[in-house]
Formats: sequence, structure tokens, C-alpha cells
Amino acid sequence: MSLDKRKVKILKAIITSYIDNAEAVGSRTISKKYELGVSPATIRNEMSDLEDMGYLVQPHTSSGRIPTDKAYRYYVDDLWEKIKTSRHPNLAQLRGIIEEKSNELDEMFKNSVRILSQFTKYTSFVVAPQLKQSIIKRIQLVPVSEYKVLMLIILQANIVKQVMLRLNSPIPYDQLEKISASLSERMHGYKMEDIDKIKDSIIRELYISKETSSDALMDLLPYLMEQIAKLEDVNVYADGITNILELPEYNDVVKAREFISFIEDKSSFAKLLQHTSHNDLDIYIGSENKYRELKDCSLITATYKINGKLIGRIGVIGPTRMDYNNVISTVKSISDAISDIINQNYGIESIEDKE
Repeated sequence: MSLDKRKVKILKAIITSYIDNAEAVGSRTISKKYELGVSPATIRNEMSDLEDMGYLVQPHTSSGRIPTDKAYRYYVDDLWEKIKTSRHPNLAQLRGIIEEKSNELDEMFKNSVRILSQFTKYTSFVVAPQLKQSIIKRIQLVPVSEYKVLMLIILQANIVKQVMLRLNSPIPYDQLEKISASLSERMHGYKMEDIDKIKDSIIRELYISKETSSDALMDLLPYLMEQIAKLEDVNVYADGITNILELPEYNDVVKAREFISFIEDKSSFAKLLQHTSHNDLDIYIGSENKYRELKDCSLITATYKINGKLIGRIGVIGPTRMDYNNVISTVKSISDAISDIINQNYGIESIEDKE
């Protein structure tokens, strides 16, 4: 049995109706709502064939049909051929909003996920550039209180990581300035992944050079270097996590809680993205996802790049019953906007740092 033109029209009509209303679709609904030029009886027979072919399923004997993951996959593949070169009609506006008040990458990522969530009504996320490959520019120790110091690690492209340090005894401000300068001088140009290998030699150098007269600060050095080496490699920004509570698919409280717990766990995201490819855009529908918590979801991700090199991903997680046309277009457009902004503001600097 083949998927002829009439079956395709009926299948697309069912998918469109179900995306809009989240209700099982019957032959009469299709006949009234869409001008397909055939009777409800003919539509009913075609729907039965589509069910036999695995494109539709009947959740209850008295109800209509709903699309399967196989149906959504056909729909998305067909849709992609039509929209892969298109851009969101409000791309310039999107970029302007993202750039607004985005003096640092952290702010830009937060803006991006907020906008993506607002435009799609689903859970959005950005995976920031992996720290292991990031190059250190400067270390700064900032006193917060008598027994607390904030360590700022400034990386290429103005990525700033923060670590709060607790002191056993107070350290004068001028001593913190000295050690900041010494660490910056010795660690400038190294990648984050190198820190674990060089930390012992840097500590020895500072002990030998006696660039600080503070025993307390010298005692702090091993702890300080250990904290730098332990920084998380994956940084995820997310927004709209509770948007799923508005969807009928997640009326089940247990199901909703499992989804939210999965999304809030950074290690889950790290594992999830290990299974994605290096394509510019990836779409995983329902059972194509590797994790049980996402079996009823679609995951759409797009890459953003600097100087042509992939450095991160932005994406959306929502129900398989999502508005794929809008979501794909929006995700792709925002990823392009992020790439443009990063390359415009940080591209040359990154080339110099890596060289």
C-alpha cells in the first residue's frame, strides 16, 4: 500500500487539525474543515489505510485518529524541504531584541532563550560554548566580605565564570590584587582543559617567587586552583520550563514533574546533546529521543558558530504535537542571529586567541 496524493492530503489535514486542537480527528471534521473534494466515507476508508500503514492510531474505539511519530516524521521531512532556506519574517526584530542590553555573552544567551520561549510557547534552551576549549584571558579576585572572595575567570569572547571562595582568615585587598595579577600572567593563553595539568607547576612557581607575603593567601592557592579545574564544562540556559503545564499532554502531574526534573538537571542536557549530530539543524520526534522523559516530546536544535566552527546549540523541547513550521523557522533564525552577533563582536578576537 502506497502513500498516494490523496492519503498525503488527508494525513496533513489530520496533523494540522491535531496540532491546532489536541483532539482526536474524525472523518467528518476533516470533510467539513478542509476542502479535499471527497466524501466523509472515502476519508474514513483512507484513514483506516493510514492506520494500517502506521501513520495514525485510534486512542479509543469511539474516538477519531491521532498522528503517530511516523506521521510527524513524514510531515517534518516534507516541510523541511519547503522552509530550509526561509527566514523568520521578524528576523531583524529578533536580532535587535537579542542584542539589546547584551554586553556579554551570558546576557545574550539569557535574552535568546527568553525570546525563543516567548515566540514558540515551549521550553527553550541554549548550550553555551564548552569551557574546556575556552582560552583564559584573566583571573580577578574580588573581596565580597571579610571571609568571602569572588573569583572571576574571564575567557575568550568575554565569557565570565564566577566561583565564590570561602576564606579561613581575612586577606588584604592589595594581596588579592597581587595574586590576581600573578595568576593572570601565568594562566593567560591556556585552555581550561589544561588547568588540571599545569596547576601544580603554577603553585610551585608562586611559592618560589614569593610574590605575596601573605601565608594565608599562599595556603589558599591549592584550593583556588582546584576550583578553577572543577568548573562545569556544560553551561545551559533555559526558559519556559513550566510552559508544558499549559499543554493537555501534561495534565498528568507525575509526567509533568518528570519532565521538569529532567530539564532542570544540567547533566541530563549534557548526556542528551552527546547524542545529537553536528548538523546545522536536528529534529528528534517522540520515540527517536534517547530518554524516557522525552518520548512524548520533539526536540529541535540548531547550531551557532564562530568563524565557521560549531561552539554551541540552541533549541526547543515541546510536545510531538507542535507547530513545526513556526518552531523550526524561529529556532533556525535565532541561531543565525546568535552566530551573526558573536562573529561581529568576538570573531576576530577568537581567531587571535586560538592562534
